Amino acid sequence: MSKKITIVDTTLRDGMSSVSHRFTPQNVADIARGLDKAGVPTIEVAHGIGLGASSIQYGFAAATDPDYVRAAVDAVENADIAALYVPGIATLAELQQAIDAGIKTVRVAVHCTEADCGQQPVEWAKEQGLTVMTFLMMSHKLDPQPLAEQAAKLDSYGADVVYVVDSAGAMVPRHAGDRVAALRQAITADIGFHAHNNLGVGIANALTAAENGATFIDGSLRGLGASAGNAQTEVLAAAFERAGWDTGVDLFPLIDTAEHIVAPLMKEPQIVDETALVLGYAGVYSTFFHPTKRAAKKFGVPARDILMELGRRGVIGGQEDMIIDVASELAGRTYETPAPAGV
Repeated sequence: MSKKITIVDTTLRDGMSSVSHRFTPQNVADIARGLDKAGVPTIEVAHGIGLGASSIQYGFAAATDPDYVRAAVDAVENADIAALYVPGIATLAELQQAIDAGIKTVRVAVHCTEADCGQQPVEWAKEQGLTVMTFLMMSHKLDPQPLAEQAAKLDSYGADVVYVVDSAGAMVPRHAGDRVAALRQAITADIGFHAHNNLGVGIANALTAAENGATFIDGSLRGLGASAGNAQTEVLAAAFERAGWDTGVDLFPLIDTAEHIVAPLMKEPQIVDETALVLGYAGVYSTFFHPTKRAAKKFGVPARDILMELGRRGVIGGQEDMIIDVASELAGRTYETPAPAGV
């Protein structure tokens, strides 16, 4: 009897980061329709940073989050539409707008040491009847046991799924497996894994996470996502099937959607270039990818030096202003590349 795994697609949220949040509602509808045809049960839709993030700080989107949600809801027959909620960026009022537009699932994302920040939105969303998935972002920054303690808090608030999230693409398979295994011992909720591919092992990390107890795995068509991108949805489907798992999705409609709808919309291929690789090596949040490249050009310093210093300082999501601070400091002094932060 084959093992069950649920693939969640995040092309229309994490993938937004790679297209400067410029997908149109029609693009969203076309991609969501293809994912639904392939049998993907949950499709995440929103600005790349989540609900309420369209701004000068994070980049303006081509449409509003409710517009994106409605476009996806109208395009699918079976899939649930989800949205990402980051406390401090989104508000409950914006989450209510997404509910009114048709989401059935919310994914509440908190830094891995700050699970308590998720209590209000998790409990409120459960009261509204939503399925609640929770993200422990930058999970590489905590060892397995303290990460599991944070997961237990989210479990106690009522989360249906708690995700180990490799936001920096800094993990290798052992790191993913150890963290998921620790969560499996600590919580009763389902466990998810969200991979970025900065070290080229996103698919391997996802497989290892599943072998250690994760039952929800995120992917993105063509790997579209922040920095080096995510584990590739269509590759995940094929790899899990070859490994003996039942994904419940149809591979060839996934491939068709990736090849004929997503690929033509991409600005450039999703690859592990120098900046993406160093970002994962230094353990820096994936959405720092484009701002770091811009700062490197503006201040005339290597992007790798900026990233290594950001990693040494332990920056997290929400501290994007540090990119400019570090770049300007490096431009004014001789700099020697430090060792990366520990994983």
